[in-house]
Amino acid sequence: MKENAKEMDSLAEAWLAEHRRKRKSKGNKCGNEEDFMDVMLSICEDKDFAAGFDVDTIIKTTCMALLAAGADTIIVTLTWTLSLLLNNYEALKKAQDELDSHVGNNRWIQESDIKNLVYLQAIVNESFRLYPAAPLLLPHESIEDCVVSGYDIPKGTRLLVNIWKFHHDPNIWPNPHEFKPERFLTTHKDVNVRGNHFELIPFGSGRRMCPGTFLGLQVVQYVLAMLLQGFEIKKPSDEPIDMSESFGLTIFKASSLEVHLTPRLNYNLYK
Repeated sequence: MKENAKEMDSLAEAWLAEHRRKRKSKGNKCGNEEDFMDVMLSICEDKDFAAGFDVDTIIKTTCMALLAAGADTIIVTLTWTLSLLLNNYEALKKAQDELDSHVGNNRWIQESDIKNLVYLQAIVNESFRLYPAAPLLLPHESIEDCVVSGYDIPKGTRLLVNIWKFHHDPNIWPNPHEFKPERFLTTHKDVNVRGNHFELIPFGSGRRMCPGTFLGLQVVQYVLAMLLQGFEIKKPSDEPIDMSESFGLTIFKASSLEVHLTPRLNYNLYK
C-alpha cells in the first residue's frame, strides 16, 4: 500500500509540475484548457487558503482522491445496478413507469425531479447494499490502546470495517442476498446511505466518511434515471446476467455487462 502511494504521489507530482509550466508560459491564464488542477492552483494562490499546510500536498491529494474514489466507484455501482435490474425486469419497468408518471416523455429528467422518484431511490439504495463499491472501508489506525467489543486493540493497529458483512447480515436484512428495493419503502424506509445508519454505510460514517457522499449519490441516481428514461434496456439473450464478482479494492463484475439500447423518447430530445 505504501509503495502504491509513492507511485501515485510521483504521478501527481508530474501532473502538477506540468500544469505549473503551462500556467507560467501563459501568464497564469489557461483559458479553455483549464481543468480541476488549474482551479486548485488558482485557489491556492490565496495565502490564507492553505495557511500552515503544504499547498502541493493539498492539490495532489485532492486530485488523486477524485480519480481514485470518484470515478471507478460510480461506474462499478451503475454496472451492478443495471445488472440487477436486467435480472429483475419488473423492477426496471416499475422505475420507468415512475419516470413516465413524474417526468413524462417530452423532456429529459432534471436533478430536481429525483426527490419525487422514490422507487428509483430505493433501487439505488438496494444496489449500494448488495454491492458496495468498496467492501472494506479505508483503513484507520488506533492512536492509543483501546478495547472494542471485548477485543484488545493495541496502539498503531490498522483497522478495516467490513461493510459487506453489515449489508448482508440476516439479523438486519431479511433475505439479505435478494434484490428487494421495496424494503426501502417499507421495513427500512427510514434507512439511507448518508452515514446515519450503520446497517447501510457504503460511504462510511462520521468525520472520516467519504467527502463525496452526496455528489456520488446524486450522480448515480441521475445517470441511472437518464438511462432508464431515455432507453429501453435489454439483455442480448434470455440468459440471466452473470453476477460473479472480481476481487480487489472495489467489487467489479467478473465479466463485462452487454446491453441493447433502444431510444424510448421523442427523436428530437436526442439531438
